Amino acid sequence: MTKEQGKEIIKNLSELLSHYTCEGELYQKLEDNKVLCYACGHRCRIPDGLSGVCKVRFNRGGKLYVPTGYVGALQCDPIEKKPFFHALPGTDALSFGMLGCDLHCAYCQNYITSQVLRDPEAVAPARVITVEKLLQLAEQQNASTIASTYNEPLITSEWAVEIFREAKRRGFATAYISNGNGTPEVLDYIRPWVDLYKVDLKSFRDRSYRELGGVLQNILDTIKNLKERNFWVEIVTLIVPGFNDSDEELSEMAQFLASIDKLMPWHVTAFHKDYKMLDRDNTDVKTLLRAAEIGAKAGLKYIYAGNIPGRVGQWENTYCHNCGELLIERYGYHILQIRLKSGRCPRCDTSIPGVWQTERFDTDYQKIDNLHGYVRAIRI
Repeated sequence: MTKEQGKEIIKNLSELLSHYTCEGELYQKLEDNKVLCYACGHRCRIPDGLSGVCKVRFNRGGKLYVPTGYVGALQCDPIEKKPFFHALPGTDALSFGMLGCDLHCAYCQNYITSQVLRDPEAVAPARVITVEKLLQLAEQQNASTIASTYNEPLITSEWAVEIFREAKRRGFATAYISNGNGTPEVLDYIRPWVDLYKVDLKSFRDRSYRELGGVLQNILDTIKNLKERNFWVEIVTLIVPGFNDSDEELSEMAQFLASIDKLMPWHVTAFHKDYKMLDRDNTDVKTLLRAAEIGAKAGLKYIYAGNIPGRVGQWENTYCHNCGELLIERYGYHILQIRLKSGRCPRCDTSIPGVWQTERFDTDYQKIDNLHGYVRAIRI
């Protein structure tokens, strides 16, 4: 593909996506037809005729227009894949994404959707869908949760809230799988409609975040703000060799998380070569185990080593933080047994932090079926 062909692809896709928009709610009008968008931590000041860093929120005539009415990706998969280990275990999430992102991570595993309009190699279709159709699909799949993921959900919050309002009326749990580059305003906006929030804490070095297009402090502030607003929060760190895997950095991360809430789950997961970062080794089991031990030393009670099934021992399972009793046994995304009783340890009766019951699902009565643990493609 030539540079000119790449530009033409981006131009055509940008024109197509401009038809699937509505006026946003997360912005302020400024002088000279400029707008201030506060859907993410960049707080872009956007002149008339231009877009923000994300490429999908743009100013037209002094109004901010934002994505609506389509998906760039849609499938049903285990809630453990998000990953949420303390929310409705053994159930599935209908996961949808749009296009675009406010960061540009060189190792992004969803770059096909997230880097659209920034990289001509990232081309994903925009499929028109209604809220009703999306929720019908969730009901057909017997999903417990509707999750906004694959691209950055904060930059498409207006569409997510439109979906989640109706989803919650029907008893679904709702979730954001996010890079955490938020603002207090966007968290207040989504709070009535979002139950579960996963944050990627990618590094504990500001210079590393700058490489990805972000600012470390924004993510740390978002984690604090999420906890203050009583979202259910789980943190994920993809351990990338040579990028964020030193004992010192992992220890600082774990200590920060423990200072907020020692019972907040921390997932350390394995990097694999993808997108533009092909010069690193894949993360080995030894590194994941080292990261998990560092988290435990910092005082975190719920640490999980992910995406290397059957090779991380105790770090796949959930144990009571008070007495050590096995509560949930896993193999990868598969649930082998759930021993919680009304969200409590069956041995010492300690309340286990998490979301164990909604209108549609109760962990006490959750039957583990043979399909759980597998991703299922959805045909619109």
